[in-house]
Amino acid sequence: MVGALGLVWGATFLFMEIALRGMTPFWLAAWRIGFAAALTVAIWRFTGGRLFLTGDRAWGALTAIGLLSTAVPFMLLSWGLQYVTSGFAGVSMAAVALMVLPLAHVFVPGERMSLRRLIGFVIGFAGVAVLIGPEAFASSGDPLEPWGRVACLAAAGCYAVSSVTMRRLPPVDPIGLAAVPLVIGSALVIPMAWLREGAPVMPDSTTLLVVAILGLLPTAGANLLRVLVVRSAGPVFMTLTNYQVPLWSVILGILVLGEPLHLNLIAAMVLILAGVFVSQWGALRRLFGGHRTA
Repeated sequence: MVGALGLVWGATFLFMEIALRGMTPFWLAAWRIGFAAALTVAIWRFTGGRLFLTGDRAWGALTAIGLLSTAVPFMLLSWGLQYVTSGFAGVSMAAVALMVLPLAHVFVPGERMSLRRLIGFVIGFAGVAVLIGPEAFASSGDPLEPWGRVACLAAAGCYAVSSVTMRRLPPVDPIGLAAVPLVIGSALVIPMAWLREGAPVMPDSTTLLVVAILGLLPTAGANLLRVLVVRSAGPVFMTLTNYQVPLWSVILGILVLGEPLHLNLIAAMVLILAGVFVSQWGALRRLFGGHRTA
């Protein structure tokens, strides 16, 4: 599941760049979430439509997950990709692993911030500084380009908070947990798109196909896989996907979109992934079968 998520999410930014050629950013987020919500809810209802499995009804946490795992980051990424490359957005997602560390230390039992994790966090934070800094890319001259970088990293922060919040939920049906946050996200994104960008315009067939792919694979399908990984293995293990996402996003951006590869982007990616590697060494050993119990 971790391997599949890395590839699917790495390709997401490529498809978003293509979709933005024929659609405004907020409506891209709205179409993507709406399509995924309809599909996931149909599957959820078919499988019984359960949600909370005990008497504990954590609707506040579930609402936060819906906003921070779909609505807000989708809008931030769609808007930010107008000003940065898909490769930059993909590398930004690697920062999720670093942001999860201090949050999990405080809020998730058993996920303590050891010295090794702290060293990895510092190394990765240096990479984030390089990524968002004024020399991260050759400037396009657009005054909103730095804000596009901030938007991508803010989206990463949303994913980090939602992963930790998801881990702390009471027993819940995984398909329901994939479906309900998408419904909650739709309730925010669709009105926001209408207020900011006016009434929707039917996209051309190519854009509609790309949006359908975005809704089916990286939103509906990957959202279900993400829930299963976080609920079973924890948010820190989930961050192993962030090794793959930046690599796939940069490679696909170069091969398909002809995006430039700047040295500072490489430096940022190396630092961030090195920080994740150091901090997540224990999870890596488990993933590749190297963990042994006494």
